[in-house]
Amino acid sequence: MKKFVILFCLLLASAGMQAGHDTQSFRQWQDNKFSMFIHFGLYSKLGGVWKGKPVTQGYSEQIMAFAPVPKDKYEALAGEFNPNCFNADSIAALAKRAGMRSVVLTSKHHDGFCLFRTKTTAYNIYDASPCKRDLVKEMAEACKRAGLNFGLYFSLIDWHCPYASPMAPHNANFIPSKHHEYSKAQLKELLTRYGPISELWFDMGSNTPEQSRELYELVHRIQPSCMVSGRLGNDCYDFCVMGDNQYPDATLQTPWQTCASMFNETWGYRSWQKRENAKEKAAEKMRALANVVSHGGNYLLNIGPDGQGNVISFERQVLERIGKWLGQYGYAVYGSDSSPFNEEFDWGTAARKGKQLYLFLSGNYPKDGKITFNMPGYVLEKGDGKMASYLQYGDEIVLTVPASAYKDSVIHVLTLDFDKEITRFPGKNVRSTSLTAQNATPLYSYSCFDYYTNYKSIIGYSWNFDQILLKQLDLIYTPQEKGKTIDLTIDQKTYTVELGEGKPQSQDPLPGTTWGGLYLCGPKHTSFDAPAAPETERNGWKKLDADSGTVACKPFETYYLMQEVESPRQQRVIAEIGAGNGIEVCVNGVSIMKHLNHYRCSFRKEQVAIPLRKGKNCIVIRLYNRFENRFGYLFRTAEKPVTYKQEITLPEILNGKSHTVTVKPHKPASPHTDAELSNLRIRLRRIAM
Repeated sequence: MKKFVILFCLLLASAGMQAGHDTQSFRQWQDNKFSMFIHFGLYSKLGGVWKGKPVTQGYSEQIMAFAPVPKDKYEALAGEFNPNCFNADSIAALAKRAGMRSVVLTSKHHDGFCLFRTKTTAYNIYDASPCKRDLVKEMAEACKRAGLNFGLYFSLIDWHCPYASPMAPHNANFIPSKHHEYSKAQLKELLTRYGPISELWFDMGSNTPEQSRELYELVHRIQPSCMVSGRLGNDCYDFCVMGDNQYPDATLQTPWQTCASMFNETWGYRSWQKRENAKEKAAEKMRALANVVSHGGNYLLNIGPDGQGNVISFERQVLERIGKWLGQYGYAVYGSDSSPFNEEFDWGTAARKGKQLYLFLSGNYPKDGKITFNMPGYVLEKGDGKMASYLQYGDEIVLTVPASAYKDSVIHVLTLDFDKEITRFPGKNVRSTSLTAQNATPLYSYSCFDYYTNYKSIIGYSWNFDQILLKQLDLIYTPQEKGKTIDLTIDQKTYTVELGEGKPQSQDPLPGTTWGGLYLCGPKHTSFDAPAAPETERNGWKKLDADSGTVACKPFETYYLMQEVESPRQQRVIAEIGAGNGIEVCVNGVSIMKHLNHYRCSFRKEQVAIPLRKGKNCIVIRLYNRFENRFGYLFRTAEKPVTYKQEITLPEILNGKSHTVTVKPHKPASPHTDAELSNLRIRLRRIAM
């Protein structure tokens, strides 16, 4: 039997952090939960209006691009920009009343106008305007006085910088080397002049991997405790960032944040924005905060002061209402961990801390007035007794909640105390001795090249199953995985395993397997995070004469391949596929594999184990192009299909009714990059009694 290397270690709550980032800084950032974003700049003076007319297209902070405003006329506004009502102490006090733990200010947005005094350009609020103030300095000092953390937003594109790429409608410009050096000089100023910076919130642009790494290392070299946002790109960051006003539908296993504006239409001040009901808006944002906290993230909520620097009264009212709510229920938000449950509930959501479970009644009132969920292995000691009655039947907890708990605009929270610390439950119970990507609970992060190529990546797989004794198992994989090293965690003990030669096994398709024609459809203009596959009607699909070729395309275009196959019974076939910047494989409407390829990869061939059911099957392959003007495609059965089996014997027999197995890549280059382990199977071997 082939020996394998074993390394024991305990699972860390902070697994997936960048190497060298200290746990305390991460935990402090994670515990903040709720922070203030401030979009303020030269664009605030226009208030979403140009030549007396509202500019309805795009965000108002990008009015220069969407109006459009000629560059000379826009930059001339700096000579009139004097926001004498901007009061950093007042804003910090508002953030505290709102229950926020930090403030993130736009030091420079896409227009390139700096809210700080800088030696790099005269196009800043001190030198180019009558204001003669450094608002970054004022806000940093106000936050320090108020006991708030202070972070900075920094745009990676710059419509003023003479070295930058010209303005483009997609905001994903490449960063020329001179522009990159210009950004580094500004970042050095920001990181050395204003005290501790809790987070550096990069935005837009399209760095090369080398540029992302250089900026990441620059930030941590000067301020090791500063958290770096996901929009730096190329999987080189401390925390993931969703798209604007977007929320994940599952808990992520790496640090993450949702950034949200008061109104989805804009971040910067818009004078003509309809602001109708502060009470309803506050309830909307409370529900969003509960959603984010329950999935283990942080919530960054924006305000957009007007051109004079005044906080809009409506936004102030919303924040103060949220602050009153947090004054009552903040114990369930700050420092809490994600919901212990893998499922979502119509009645609301949950979070946990120690032995306490918090139920946010943020959804729909249950029809029978009862909230039911399972807590296997836990004993309910008490409920808070304020709004519900509590019963436990074995593992099942049943709460009876009055309709009044859902009728006002406040999200009520129920606290349940259990007999021991609550940990996250394993995923769904697998009733099979074969553990596959299809019956696993995926472990998620967000991977990206840049803002437009940002998707929920699978960084590992977990299975929970019942088996009294566990001593041996087999790892089965394709040539695609051979040579990789994985961390195989079984009941909280981790074994590091190299996927070596193993025992080869032929994997020829079964006799009677019939392949139809190969079809191409496109282009489609979708992001890589878009739904899995288009409709598969024949409209728009062109039959191909060969199983490989090249197609002319434009950046940001997606094409699809479709292959139908008739299978005599259930089987797994090994296919060779090829694509450029990114690829996704869907079988019968279900995504079985999805990942970005290496940066600027124009073509990559790989093998995929495709599960087929008996009868007709439809395979759809998404060919994602972010950068290139031509891409290649490939789909065919492997010429010599083979899998390898590696037998694993554990150091000791594991006893117990149930077990949990997790697989992840060993020491990945980034904790956010897809694991590319969808082909791997684990076969459990029962011990003869």
